[in-house]
Formats: sequence, C-alpha cells, structure tokens
Amino acid sequence: MESGGTHRPRNVGWARAAALLYGDWGTSKAYVIGLAFVAAGYSSFPIILAVCALTGLVGYNYIVVCRHFPDGGGVYSAAREQSRVLAVLGSLLLLADFIVTAAMSCWDAMSYFGVPPNYIKITTVGFIGVVGCINFYGPKHSGSLAVLLAFPTVFVVVSIIALSAPNLTLQHLETSHLPIGKQWTAFVGVILALSGVEAIANLTGVMVLDRGSNTDAPKVGRTAAKSIIPVAIEVVLGTALLGWAMLSLPQDFAPMLKERYADMLRFLGEHYGSLAWGESVGKIFGAVIGLVVGLLLLSAVNTAVAAMIGLVYMLARDKECRRFSRGSTRMASPCFHGDWPLASPYC
Repeated sequence: MESGGTHRPRNVGWARAAALLYGDWGTSKAYVIGLAFVAAGYSSFPIILAVCALTGLVGYNYIVVCRHFPDGGGVYSAAREQSRVLAVLGSLLLLADFIVTAAMSCWDAMSYFGVPPNYIKITTVGFIGVVGCINFYGPKHSGSLAVLLAFPTVFVVVSIIALSAPNLTLQHLETSHLPIGKQWTAFVGVILALSGVEAIANLTGVMVLDRGSNTDAPKVGRTAAKSIIPVAIEVVLGTALLGWAMLSLPQDFAPMLKERYADMLRFLGEHYGSLAWGESVGKIFGAVIGLVVGLLLLSAVNTAVAAMIGLVYMLARDKECRRFSRGSTRMASPCFHGDWPLASPYC
C-alpha cells in the first residue's frame, strides 16, 4: 500500500507493458548474435543457446518479482526488505543502468538512421528530450508509442527467419577450442546485452490490477505474466534462430560477419533478401531493417525513461530523495532512521 493514499494511475495494460519491455529486451537479439560471433566465431552457437536459456530463466524470475512487488521498484523493493542502505545503493546502480541504456540506445539509433557523426551527439540529446516530453503525459501514452514501434520489429524478425529457413544448416559449425576461462569471458560479454530487463519490474506500479484486487491490496501477477511471457518467447526463439541463420553462412563470410557485428540483423536481411529477391531488393530490405531497428532502439530509450520515472517515484514515496523545503529554495534532506548511517540535520 502506498503511503498517504497516493497512487499512480494504473492504466497500463499487459499489451502496453509488453511493448515497453520489448522496446528494451527486444533489441538484445540485435547485439547478442554479433557479439557472440566476435567472441567465438563459428563455435559461438552454444554461447547463443546459453544466453537464450538464461533469458528464459530471467523472464520467469521477473514474473515472480512482479507478482511479489506490485507497487514497483524491482530490485530496490526486494533489497529494501533486507536493508535500507542496500536498497538505495541498488537504486542508484539501476538509475545508472537506465541512463546508460537510454544514451547508448539513442546513440545507436542515430547511427542506424545515418546521422552524420558530427551531429550524432546533439541529435541524441534532442531525441532523449523528446522521449522525456512524451513520458510527461504518463506511461500509458509512451506505452502506446512502444506498441507502434514493436510490431514492425516483430515483422522484420519473422521475415528474416522465414527467408533464411531454406538455407539453415549445421555444417559450418565448429567445436570450440577456447579454454574454459575464455569461453566464460565470452559468455559474460554477450549477456551484457540483456541489460535493461529490470524495467518491467519498475512498471508494476502503473499496471492494470488483476481481476478481484484493489489499490489497498494490489495484485498484478497475471498482467505481468501476460506481458513477460510473449516477449520472452520471441526473444529466446528469435535470438536462437537468427544466430543459426548467421552461422549457416559459409565460413568465407567470417571477415564480413565480424565487420558487421553491430548491425548483424541488417546484414542478414540484405544477404537472405538478395538470395530470395535479388541484390537490389535485398539492399532495400536491409535499409528497411535498419530503419525499424533504429526505431526500436528509440523505443528502448522510451522504456529506460519510463522505468527511471517509476524508480524515482518509489524513492520519493519512501522519502529517500532530497526535497525542497516549503517556502525555501534550500534543499532539505528527509529524516533517515533504521540502518541508515547518517541522520538529517533538518529532522
């Protein structure tokens, strides 16, 4: 129950929540397969499958997290039950994660859109500002935007998989000869692309309540599950099949795959589109993929900003944020008790 009878509007249904999650989680497949190939080449398929297995496990765990913390907060709320200091430290790390996610996603989006390098910095800042303005009107409206950006990406992913299906083969796969330590390093480097899935746990505070529950005893387990399950399935299957499509290319493509690791989906679309429809159409299809992936990266910015707002709201509600004193422009700290090491001089 939220203190003081204050509640955020619960107007984000499972579809909008799923689209917001997909905005961040859905971009992972664009990075995972390329990073895996750079790390292990044609022996990277076990790493890709391991990442897919971990993704499914993470999805299941976040269904549990969302069920137990219907007011939002995710890691922050879970840690707060153990230690207030640990919760605040965790929230600061999450804020850093969301800030970096938003910045990098928007920067990559500008690169996909072909913005000249000299203007990427200013356009990145500008687009993040636009996304912030959209979120001023609440997650319901930003969730609607996320839905519009999610559908083209799903269509593109399914199209690439369908075009590559006749050419899928295991004959180019290699057995890894890397030491266990280097294989583990490669795996860890790849799973970093899954950063940002925590966003869904910070959206439970605005999710539509499950039937039979109310604001005094909120439950969003069913809504959260309906949001997470389809996204997790798409990400797991899409990553595995796109990784297989990448590794079905002859080994003569190895230098090109390493060079195009950052826009692997676009490269796969160009190649398999050219095989199916001809080189000119394949290039057009690749350009369309670049545009769609760039828009999804902007959706990742939207997701990070929405999650950041949810987390800051939780911190403010729990009086962990600094605030302005009434009638004064001086910043006043809230009173801290429990295991917080310092007491506020304004208490």
